[in-house]
Amino acid sequence: MKDSSDPSSRKLTKVFIYSVIIVALLVVIGAFNPNQFGAVSGSIADWVSKYFGWYYMIVTSAMLFFCVFLIFSPIGKLKLGKPHHEPEFSTRSWLTMLFSAGMGIGVVFYSTSEPISHFVTPATAEPETEEAVLEAIRATIFHWGAHAWGMFGAVALSLAYFQFRKGETGLLSKTLRPILGNKVDGPIGIVIDVLTVFATVIGVAVSLGVGTTQINGGLNYLFGMPINLTMQGLIIAAVTFLFLASAWSGLTKGIKYLSNTNMIVASILLLTVLVLGPTLLTLNMLPTATGEYINTFVARTLDAAPLNPQKNEWLQSWTIYYWAWWLSWSPFVGIFIARVSRGRTVREFVLALLSVPTTIGIIWFTVFGVTGIEVADRVPEIVNLGPETQLFAIFDQMPLSVPMSILAIILVSSFFITSADSATFVLGMLTSDGSLRPSVKIKVVWGISLSSIAYVLLLSGGETGLEALQSAAIIAALPFSVVLLMMMFSFYKDANKERKYLGLTITPNKHRMKEYLNKEEEKYQEQKNSGVDERDL
Repeated sequence: MKDSSDPSSRKLTKVFIYSVIIVALLVVIGAFNPNQFGAVSGSIADWVSKYFGWYYMIVTSAMLFFCVFLIFSPIGKLKLGKPHHEPEFSTRSWLTMLFSAGMGIGVVFYSTSEPISHFVTPATAEPETEEAVLEAIRATIFHWGAHAWGMFGAVALSLAYFQFRKGETGLLSKTLRPILGNKVDGPIGIVIDVLTVFATVIGVAVSLGVGTTQINGGLNYLFGMPINLTMQGLIIAAVTFLFLASAWSGLTKGIKYLSNTNMIVASILLLTVLVLGPTLLTLNMLPTATGEYINTFVARTLDAAPLNPQKNEWLQSWTIYYWAWWLSWSPFVGIFIARVSRGRTVREFVLALLSVPTTIGIIWFTVFGVTGIEVADRVPEIVNLGPETQLFAIFDQMPLSVPMSILAIILVSSFFITSADSATFVLGMLTSDGSLRPSVKIKVVWGISLSSIAYVLLLSGGETGLEALQSAAIIAALPFSVVLLMMMFSFYKDANKERKYLGLTITPNKHRMKEYLNKEEEKYQEQKNSGVDERDL
């Protein structure tokens, strides 16, 4: 593989040039005619949700169940790397990096606003009842649970397998070699990678836009600063400077330290809300909500509500939006997770990815959701506030309101920096022929591009910009979902062939395992003797 010290890796690739042109056009069009931009994107998103909502549900389910299948498959024994590869990061740092980069900003923004919304306008229950409380917590956990991580995991597995085990560059197009052959090195590969860049830019920009509105809401509640596009532009500019400084320091230092800091701050805020909120009710709700999530998992996964117009409309506003957001977010998270997961087995990877973040999500949304609903039920005017300010309004009704609000702003800002920092690395990698060390200049270009797109989406979305952000996610996910399905098939085809060659079976066998390790070592030595760069082994 090329690194940034190689002159050829510093050349502007076709993927970089085409992607920058597309993003620049979107920025210009959105900046000069934001209202029309928002109206058109909204219409397209509505059409996609109406006619392809069922498709998003099938794709999401397929990716999740594929990951679950791999846990019990002999493929799970394969290592994401060569036999001598050991994990680069400790398990704790690895898990915090997965969660922080995966969905950090959103868990703060939607922590209370989504449960409150489901409590007031539930899919099926009577509004503002005990049944609505349970449905609100269950629905929120469902949206932020295993389905999202199944999508991220399917992408990351394919990327890590082909990059670290097969020696391909870290481009999504290269993962399709088993089914497209050498066509991935030509125009078809360029189209796939440009599409990947576009989906990544939109997915990350949605998250950054959400983070910006919440920081603005917190500053408004604490210091009376106005909630408007000018203030949001200043916030984006300030945070852009910070995450570019982090990107300059490199992946290992910047993101690792930020991710660990995020989890510490999040844990402090979580425990504070648990202690100062309705503690007993929350603790009782935890096992109940978990049980409801598990019991209704399959039914909700495949429920498109074709005969219930009210529920179908609710699904389009919430579930379909989330599945589309996770799909458009998956290339960024997948590439980043793959980058930090070298040396782990497929089974270890999938088990950790599906269980740990989902468990954290259940705890987080139960604590904040129950507290938010309980406070909003006592102070009804909170329901009418925008989602970016509801969390701070709830804190205002609790002891230590100012310290908690400051902590929340710090957490959102830190998550913002972590996600943007990760995204600049991923986009730099995608547009530098898969180099694991993209140049700082390219990362800076993408950092500025991400912030520009986020601001354009806010410009075109009216007062909060949330509708434009949702529309962008839904639209970007549709074409990219085809690539994701092809990636799953390609990974299984090659990985199954690999496990047959190594003699891996479901039943543990010491003799076969020894034979497997010997074959792994032979493959490694053959590649080493053939002159492959040691860094690429």
